[in-house]
Amino acid sequence: MQSIFKAYDIRGKVGTELTPDLAKRVGRALADWLPTSGAVVVGRDMRPDSADLATALTDGLRLQGREVIDIGEVTTDMMYFAVGRLGLAGGAVVTASHNGGEYNGIKIYRDGVTPVGLDGGLDEIRDLALANDFVPATKEGALTHTDISRDWVTHALNFVDSIHWPRMKVAIDAGNGMAGAILPKILPVLPLDVTALYFDLDGTFPNHEANPQNPDNLTDLIKAVKEKNCEFGIAFDGDGDRAALVDDLGKPVLGTDMITLIAHAYLRKYPHAEIIHDVRTSRATIEWIRQWGGKPVRAKAGRVSIGRVLRERGAPFGGETTGHLFFADNYDADSGLIAALMAIQAIVLEGKKLSEIIDEYRTYEMISETNFTVQSPGEALKALAEAFNDGEQDWLDGLTVNYAHAWFNMRASNTEPLIRLNAEAKTKKELNELVDRIQKVLQ
Repeated sequence: MQSIFKAYDIRGKVGTELTPDLAKRVGRALADWLPTSGAVVVGRDMRPDSADLATALTDGLRLQGREVIDIGEVTTDMMYFAVGRLGLAGGAVVTASHNGGEYNGIKIYRDGVTPVGLDGGLDEIRDLALANDFVPATKEGALTHTDISRDWVTHALNFVDSIHWPRMKVAIDAGNGMAGAILPKILPVLPLDVTALYFDLDGTFPNHEANPQNPDNLTDLIKAVKEKNCEFGIAFDGDGDRAALVDDLGKPVLGTDMITLIAHAYLRKYPHAEIIHDVRTSRATIEWIRQWGGKPVRAKAGRVSIGRVLRERGAPFGGETTGHLFFADNYDADSGLIAALMAIQAIVLEGKKLSEIIDEYRTYEMISETNFTVQSPGEALKALAEAFNDGEQDWLDGLTVNYAHAWFNMRASNTEPLIRLNAEAKTKKELNELVDRIQKVLQ
C-alpha cells in the first residue's frame, strides 16, 4: 500500500491498492495531521468507485472530529477554490486525474490552498494511515453539503473580459471527465459557438484516455476543428485541472507555447512581472518573456513545485509544460477552466489566428518528452554530465546542459527506473545530432 503514495498525490488501482478501508484511514490521518483546526472540504470525480471512496474518506475525517463540507462531483480546481474561498483547514478530492478507469486516487491540500506532496506532509499522512493509530476524538464531526459551482463560475469569469470577445467557433473535448459537468454552466454566458465532444460523465472513459498531453487523444478534437472550421479546439483532462489547445489547422499546441501565450497576456497587464516556468520549458518561451519585459523564473517540474515558487515570488502566473497552469488570483493554484479562458483572452488580444501566433512563437525545434529505461538513473545522469562537460550545466532538477544553440534536460522518474529527456535546438539537424549523442552515452 505504501507505493500508492506518490510524489504529489495518492494514486493506485481500485480494489487491490486503493480501497475504502485505506481511504478511511487516510481521512483519519489527514484529520490528525492538518496543522489548522476547522472544517475540511471533500469532493470527487465521476469514476464508478469515487463516491464510495469519498464516503470512506469523509467517514475517517469525521471520526477524528473534523467537520466535513461535501461539495459532490467537482473538477479538482473547484476543490482548491473551496479551500481558499471558504478559508478551510484543508481539502481532498477523490480522482485519478487522466489515468484509466481502473485507477483512482486522492489529491490533498492544506490551509492556504497549499498542496500536500511527499515532501510537504503526505509522507506523514502515509505513515499515520499505514500505522492505523489515531488520536481518539471526543465527538464525531458534522457533515454538510454545498454546491460551489455558481461561485466558481463567477470567480473564473473574473479573469477575462469576455463581454468584449468577438463571436468564435470552437470545439471542446471534455474527455468524459469532470469538465463536462462545469462547462454547461459557463458556456451559455460566453460568445462561443461550441462543438461539444464527450461532455457526458463516464469514469470508464469509453472514447479515449482523458489526457490531452498525448496527441493520440486529440484525434476527435482535431477532426471536429477541421470539419466545423473552428478557430481552435480545447481539450480537458479527466479531473479538469488541465487544458490543452489545438489550433485552427488542427495542430496540437505545445504546453510551453500555451505558457508563452498566456504569459504575454499577463505581461500586458503586469509589465516586468515574474513568470514561473519549469526546467523543460522551451528557450523560445523564456526569450519571449524577456522580450516582452518580463522576468522568467525557473523551477523544478511538478505542480507542487510550480505553485510553491509562484507563491514565494509573488508572481501573477506560472506553468509547467504538462499543462498545469497557476494563477496568483486563483489562490496560487492551477486550473484547467481558468487556463482555457485565459488562452481565449490571449488569442483575442493577439488579434490573429492561433496557428499564426504559434508559428511566431516556435523559434526552436523541440522533441516530445522521451523516456529511457536505465538500471541506475543516478549513474546515467553522472555519465551524461561527464560526456557533456563542454556545456553549461546545472542540477536544479535533474541535469540541464546548455549550449549556444541547443539544450537538454534529463530527469529521473519519481516512481520508475526511467529517465526523461527534453531537448531543443535551433535547427532540426542540430536537435537530431544532440539526441543521437545522448542516446549513444546511454547505450
